[in-house]
Amino acid sequence: MTASNSDDAIVVEGLRKHYGDVHALDGVDLHVPRGSVLGVLGPNGAGKTTAVKVLTTLIQPDAGRAIVNGIDVVKDPAGVRRSIGLAGQSAAIVEELTGRENLEFVGRLFHLGKARSKARAQDLLEQFGLTDAAERRAKTYSGGMARRLDLAASLVARPDVLFLDEPTTGLDPRARNDMWGVIRELVAGGTTLLLTTQYLEEADELADNIVVFDRGKVIAEGTSDDLKDTVGGDVVEFTIDDANDREAALAAVRSIDTTDPTLTDTGVITVRAGDRGSDRLVEVVRALDSAQLRPQGLGLRRPSLDDVFLALTGHVAEESADSETATERVGG
Repeated sequence: MTASNSDDAIVVEGLRKHYGDVHALDGVDLHVPRGSVLGVLGPNGAGKTTAVKVLTTLIQPDAGRAIVNGIDVVKDPAGVRRSIGLAGQSAAIVEELTGRENLEFVGRLFHLGKARSKARAQDLLEQFGLTDAAERRAKTYSGGMARRLDLAASLVARPDVLFLDEPTTGLDPRARNDMWGVIRELVAGGTTLLLTTQYLEEADELADNIVVFDRGKVIAEGTSDDLKDTVGGDVVEFTIDDANDREAALAAVRSIDTTDPTLTDTGVITVRAGDRGSDRLVEVVRALDSAQLRPQGLGLRRPSLDDVFLALTGHVAEESADSETATERVGG
């Protein structure tokens, strides 16, 4: 971890949080420079949400130190709360209130006064494209509209640091892209952002730097390109549609003395090419042809963050609810 300095909006050193035998956070170090976006990746139970809860003063750590906007989260939690915004995995809005009333209510909670609360609410309704729905009760909003209103509410007090905990989970692709646009505008305005997500393309799109959590630890960090380089150059990818032929395809590409290929449930096979991209592609073609196999979509590409996560952890980044760990259930 690079040493932190006064330009860091978030500093975390040796952070630990245990729930019985479950190590939700197990010695985490982080730093986020002011005006930047840190993407925090990991599956359910990795510790992402626990880290956000500590940094936003919702829970206290068992050990370690966390500083947000120059304020210690344990020594002065009220001071931290005055300088941050938080939008969680589910919208924290009052459904019986209108969109405008929700924002004005938050303004009054922050002691902005009636006039300033009204003015700030109007500004945010315009910024988030909610003016046409301003007088509708929030319970009538679509999922994407509710998320935008929730994010707007987190910005009423103009926080220096914003925490977004899986803000686009459950949104359709169009609503997700709309939310990405809003987030980009916030960052362009100088907001420091910590974004947790299970969507690797989201971190790729939005984050200046990325950390990968797994089982309560940070297992990798860097820019998107830095992490992709850990895979070892380009990858050859192809699909075998017939499930009966997939093991034969794996055996064929293993015969060319490559690193162990990966196979998804949908029949996509990925082979690391290292610095021999074009040569490795030719070798794969010959091996499959010798095995009388017909691949689909055969090509050479840069590795994705999905490849990175699989290489680092041995499992995919997004897991189903059925595979939740105890860490996630108690706050991971």
